[in-house]
Amino acid sequence: MTHSLLSSRLNRSLRVFAALAVLALPPVAAGAPAEDLARTVNTFIGSKDDGNTFPGASAPFGLIQVSPTGKHYSGWRYDDPKILGFGHSFISGAGCWEQGGQVSTLPVTGTIGPGGDFDTGKPEAFDHDRYGSAYTHAGEVGQAGYYRVHLADYGGIDVETTALTRAAAERYTFPAGAAQGHVLVNVSQANAKHRVIGSRIEVVGDRVVEGKLTTQSFCGGHQYTTWFRIEFDRPFKTFGTWGEAGGTPGSRASMEGEGERFNGAWLTFDLSGGKGKGRAVTAVSAISHVDAEGARVNLRADGMRNGKLLGFDAMRTASQDAWRRELASVRVQGGSGDDRAVFYTALYHALLQPMTGSDADGRYRGYDEQVHRAEDWTYYEYFSLWDTYRSQNQLLAMLRPERARDIARSVLAIHAQGGWLPRWGYANFETNIMTGDPVTPFLADLWRYGALEGHEAEAWAALRQNAWEVPPANSRFAGRSGNASYLASGFVQFDRAFPSKGMDVDPHHGGSATFEYALADCALATMADGLGHAADAATLRQRGGNWRNVWDASVKEQETGFSGFPRPRLEDGSWFTPPDGHYSPRSHYGFHEGTAWQYQWLVPQDPAGLAEAMGGRERTLERLDRFFAIDELRKDPQGARAAWVAGPYAYYGQYRFNPNNEPTMHVPWMYTLLGDPARTAVVVRAAQTLFVNRPDGVTGNDDLGTMSAWYLFSAMGLYPGMPGTGQVLLHPPRFARVDLDLGGGRQLHIEAPGADGRGVQYVRGVDFDGHAHDKVWLDWSQLRQGGDLRFALGDTPATWGQAASARPAPACPSPAAGG
Repeated sequence: MTHSLLSSRLNRSLRVFAALAVLALPPVAAGAPAEDLARTVNTFIGSKDDGNTFPGASAPFGLIQVSPTGKHYSGWRYDDPKILGFGHSFISGAGCWEQGGQVSTLPVTGTIGPGGDFDTGKPEAFDHDRYGSAYTHAGEVGQAGYYRVHLADYGGIDVETTALTRAAAERYTFPAGAAQGHVLVNVSQANAKHRVIGSRIEVVGDRVVEGKLTTQSFCGGHQYTTWFRIEFDRPFKTFGTWGEAGGTPGSRASMEGEGERFNGAWLTFDLSGGKGKGRAVTAVSAISHVDAEGARVNLRADGMRNGKLLGFDAMRTASQDAWRRELASVRVQGGSGDDRAVFYTALYHALLQPMTGSDADGRYRGYDEQVHRAEDWTYYEYFSLWDTYRSQNQLLAMLRPERARDIARSVLAIHAQGGWLPRWGYANFETNIMTGDPVTPFLADLWRYGALEGHEAEAWAALRQNAWEVPPANSRFAGRSGNASYLASGFVQFDRAFPSKGMDVDPHHGGSATFEYALADCALATMADGLGHAADAATLRQRGGNWRNVWDASVKEQETGFSGFPRPRLEDGSWFTPPDGHYSPRSHYGFHEGTAWQYQWLVPQDPAGLAEAMGGRERTLERLDRFFAIDELRKDPQGARAAWVAGPYAYYGQYRFNPNNEPTMHVPWMYTLLGDPARTAVVVRAAQTLFVNRPDGVTGNDDLGTMSAWYLFSAMGLYPGMPGTGQVLLHPPRFARVDLDLGGGRQLHIEAPGADGRGVQYVRGVDFDGHAHDKVWLDWSQLRQGGDLRFALGDTPATWGQAASARPAPACPSPAAGG
């Protein structure tokens, strides 16, 4: 095939992909809010106190992000003293070290050469810890699709960033009077603790730099490669590279390996006589996980028009318009300006990931390290399933059904190419971070929401393999590593010496893993029923009660007087006993990022059975009251921060609700499932006080939009119930009206006249499509076509939802609890 023919076909392909990208955006409905939602978003929310969000620019579900890097392991913390560079790859809200920040650029002034400000005879002169710049928050802007900051060093340089799906742009405005400005491209240093194994950079002509780098990523996970290309809107007049031996003016290429800290290039631009825009240099960049050509293809697709670089302002407009369309698919009325900023920033964070993994030509690198092509669909990467299965997954399935289908297809592609389903998939490898079996409820919900249509048999085969087997020892995947004891004895044994393929493995946390497996089995039972696998469904439903096998009725906590708690078992079936001879349900033994006090509630498949194990409904409600400190919350919902677990990593020694982490995020609705939705209303409103319009405005790690999605559901008056059932639980909305676009022209209108987030309100009655609704839930089968959902609210508790007939039947009832 000739080069011209290849280019012609490629250009046609790129136009098709661009058109499909536009069509994938939800339409802006009539009556959309007049405010500029891209500007309502405050990207600084969550960038402090280990929310681990990034303030820089990204497109919805973008492949590339451009944001400042500092000394924090996730890339950036709001109070970092210096900006070390602007990286081109970030994930939002993850708690692992070794993540993101690759290909770090920084504009600077001064001299580069022997004895200069950047002394080429000293390699340490090119250490970002040394050359990073002070900056000011004054005038800093963080909007959806746009970021701006003023660097206080080097005479004062303004930096702006924006991004489309597969390409990004930065504009550097150098100080007046500067005769020349430099752009440093550092490929050997990324985010703090993110180790670069090897890197190569090449200066091409007088406008381009490209290369690749391989990193060891994500809590000791694995190595993967990022290719990049950066093109400038004006020629650089001189250039050079640096490495372990120092800087070399005029050099076009440099390559260094692990343990060699320094590698990069500088590009020098003539600014003499420049005024206004003449002081600005724009860099357009793209990355790929496939190869160098993938980065070039991505840059041509999203960073160029008619063979010329897209200007910064044009890209910013396109990026923010894309965000306006995305954000306008959920329209709220009521609330303060801060309420709206928190809501739309949460929606922004929930729509950042999973991230596009296929290049503009459809190619992507699979879990088999081979290059594959997604024809007429988008392959996605970065799946934090232990987190997202609880809220963000259902949100995307509701609001973005087309994307949800591609997300489901991507997870199945991982299985087909890697040999197993993922748990925490980073780029193109399994990290084995976290425990339990999150992929099962994740896919069971996608099945229930319709995202697996046409792929049901493939999904069932993969899920059944995962539920009944263990990956081979030479597989990177851990799967259900506790299946041997779980299938034989009904529990995952607690064994801290069990060999691990990553940082985490299920037997290290046998108590919580048993609860997670049982929930997953019950979710899969609903799918098996729906697909006609009756025998497997019966087995899985029975296994959904395995949480009882690690429930020790003899454990009595002296501090509270409550009896009966989860307790890990050893391989021989005996109860684990600590060295001091006393097992405490507040201890760190056997539960992952939590305690038995917190994991005891992870039984949404059988609330009645759980209540029976706790000594009855009234005693269970008392235990929930102690867990939430509800008497204090009734006096002042703002007291939640003091009453509950406060530290983002304060996992152990706890007996209270932890709003900073996932295992307890469903627990407010356990009140509803036990017939007291009024107490759910108190707790949910108290939890909402922790989400504020400040950099510390996210509780704990946002975990790829999980906590943000929790907040969105809480504010809309909806919450996804037991995975696989399609049940959506109801509670008081925070806003007077919320309109949701569900795709295909379908809309759900939620009205709650008089809703006021400043105080606790209670549901007095519910109407759906004009008919009174006395149940505490609606099925997705009822909601998926849209409709009108109306809440009547009051300031005092009412009787709505208290009757036993108002509660959903347990998905996997315990024999002792009945149906």
